[in-house]
Amino acid sequence: MTLQELYAMLLVGGVVLLASIIGARAAHRLGLPSLLLFLAVGVVTGEDVIGLEFDDAQLAQALGTAALAVILVEGGLSTQWSDVRRLLAPAGVLATVGVGVSVVVTATGAHLLLGMDWHPALLLGAIVSSTDAAAVFAVLRSLPLPQKVTGLLEAESGFNDAPTIILVLVFSTASTDLPDPAHIAGNIVYQLVVGGAIGLAVGRVGAVALRHIALPATGLYPLATVGFGIVAFAAAGAAGASGIIAAYLSGLVLGNSHLPHRAATRSFAEGTGWLAQIGLFVMLGLLVTPSELPSAVVPALVAGLVLLLAARPVSVLVCLLPFRVPWREQAFISWAGLRGAVPIVLATFPIVEDVTDADDLLNIVFVLVVLFTLIQGPGLPAVARRLRLTRPSALREVQVESAPLDVLDADLLTVSVPPGSRLKGVAVSELRLPPPTVITLIVRDGTTLVPHGDTVLRTGDELLLITTPQNREAAERRLRAIGRRGRLARWLGEHGTPESFDRPEHPAANGD
Repeated sequence: MTLQELYAMLLVGGVVLLASIIGARAAHRLGLPSLLLFLAVGVVTGEDVIGLEFDDAQLAQALGTAALAVILVEGGLSTQWSDVRRLLAPAGVLATVGVGVSVVVTATGAHLLLGMDWHPALLLGAIVSSTDAAAVFAVLRSLPLPQKVTGLLEAESGFNDAPTIILVLVFSTASTDLPDPAHIAGNIVYQLVVGGAIGLAVGRVGAVALRHIALPATGLYPLATVGFGIVAFAAAGAAGASGIIAAYLSGLVLGNSHLPHRAATRSFAEGTGWLAQIGLFVMLGLLVTPSELPSAVVPALVAGLVLLLAARPVSVLVCLLPFRVPWREQAFISWAGLRGAVPIVLATFPIVEDVTDADDLLNIVFVLVVLFTLIQGPGLPAVARRLRLTRPSALREVQVESAPLDVLDADLLTVSVPPGSRLKGVAVSELRLPPPTVITLIVRDGTTLVPHGDTVLRTGDELLLITTPQNREAAERRLRAIGRRGRLARWLGEHGTPESFDRPEHPAANGD
């Protein structure tokens, strides 16, 4: 590759990234899932429109699996353990038994209604049976739903990729006779148990290491945190277990540990998650050929309706009946089984294995995901209201988050009162800091206190101030001036400029 080719590739990549980000903002305003815009960017960039050719299914499979790992690490980091710990049993049943029921019902519908042979019908059922973590995390967290419903759907989407991948691989590699069901079940149990154990172990080791090792730069903590999730994914894959479940659980452990720089870590993980989603969906959009999609519309509609109206409700009913989940919540969970990137990535597996008519399956899955994302995603708020799970006027549960100050358009300043400083003995009200600058906290002798106007500063105090970028310089000058000349600094001609500190003291300042 020449340097000019590299520049051209980076230019195209940068333009696609920015176009996807703009598309995400537009999708949010229109109430549409962002993944549709990302897919559209990929399709437009592809060979039938702009002309960029990409048909390497094996590369798409590898990159797609890696992107899913990053997305699930971010999902684990942003999931509260308190929200999902009581839901592990129903989520686990939905992610295993529910997947099996969904595969059988969808395959039966495709066989009877579309005339598919059982082998491609089962393969189609396995590909579309998994709910998508990226879609669930992106859509549901913006809705004022009961935490039990959101937590159950998030946990299911984090767990069900592993059984689905196993089934797709089994049906892709078995040309005639399928393996014994007991063998498939044993493989699923092994992958879930070993992958889960590796994810929990790596997450725990990472949490202990990050709490006790002082890294030389703040920016290394987010990198290390995401790095532990990737290590869990790769280690589980090397052991023949589920790297997907390991990535999610390691992120869950790390995200719920008391790690340093948690706000920066979550912001970084969210950014990498968005980057993975954009790259994944754009790549999958490039993989399809738009001119071949019209013939897949009818099969996709039929299979999608079977999945939405029969397979998903039956699997939810069978799996959640023992847990006495109210019917309204079951109905919403049935409707909210969102599909996204995972089925399209899984549709590349049969292509890599040279399964007959695998390209047709990819087209059907692609159209199914697009159509039913348009149907299900925007309709979720209305379905929730109709089922009386939430109301627009209802108060949402209080969400406590740590936000980086740049989101608030504010700066955090720390000021020490050193020995000899004339800040000693000055009351907070006498500082007369430029509004809206405020002292939010004072650390004194190892304890903290919230200051009032009559709080007097002492030597050794550590002050935490919040100000705006526009007033930061004025606040710093005021503090320097009082530190040098005391509360009457302005009357004594001291304005706190950095240069004045090195100049000889003004005679008036000493009273001479």
